[in-house]
Amino acid sequence: MKLRDDELTTCALCGRDGRAAPALDGVLRRCTDCGFLWTAGPAVPPDELYDEAYYLTDGYQDYFSSSRQRRFEAGRRLRWLSSVVGPSVLVEAGCAGGYFLEAARGAGFTVTGVEVSRVAAAFAVDHLGVPVRQGYFEQVAPSLRADVVCAWHVLEHVDDPRRFLQAARDVLTPGGWLALEVPNIASAAANRLGHQWPAVAPEYHRWHFTPATLTRMLRQTGFEVVSYDTVFSRFYWRPMARLRQARDLLVADVAASRSPRMRHPLLGDLLRVFARRDATGVTR
Repeated sequence: MKLRDDELTTCALCGRDGRAAPALDGVLRRCTDCGFLWTAGPAVPPDELYDEAYYLTDGYQDYFSSSRQRRFEAGRRLRWLSSVVGPSVLVEAGCAGGYFLEAARGAGFTVTGVEVSRVAAAFAVDHLGVPVRQGYFEQVAPSLRADVVCAWHVLEHVDDPRRFLQAARDVLTPGGWLALEVPNIASAAANRLGHQWPAVAPEYHRWHFTPATLTRMLRQTGFEVVSYDTVFSRFYWRPMARLRQARDLLVADVAASRSPRMRHPLLGDLLRVFARRDATGVTR
């Protein structure tokens, strides 16, 4: 695999150069000015990284044979999205095998997906029959127009998160909605487990967001942040699967939140944000 760059020294959030300090035992770098976190060292281009092995072993436990779990996750995300947005034209960036597109189409949305992985895009088209364009979202975006852009666990993987968000804004109609979900590096589990927190995933996750850094980047790229919250990982585990999931995550989030609930304003593993395209287009 080809590495795309040497060590990053410029912060993608505040733009300061040479202000990076080691974090999480050197696995990450932290900007000493704004606190933004990114993975240390060079990275592999996404189109080379997300091959069949990623979906069968490295990133998932056989993604293509776990349809019940994928549809359960898609249903939960659709209910969250539908609490704010009605059926309309929707683009999912980084749609993987297309399960969320399938659910959204069933709820009345007109859907299109964009996926960099050839194997995942082919699965979505051939097995689920949903329309997916294979390629980088940032490159495909100029040919798209939508009322809603969704990206579930995509922003942490991309080459340049600001460019990705600017592309999403360009796709959206005036007042259109952006729905994001990313790992929350400020979560209870991350604070307890450090670099052993599963969502650190340094081979795959380039950028590491907190509620503060993600909302700041969204405002800088022309979005109005409407709301955000967090959920614990078990929010997406099917009921019978919860007993078999990572014990350390359960201990961490229950101990920190003092509650078995699956949502929390700040401490959950997964950060969800609703934002709208800023009609002024002014970045700040």
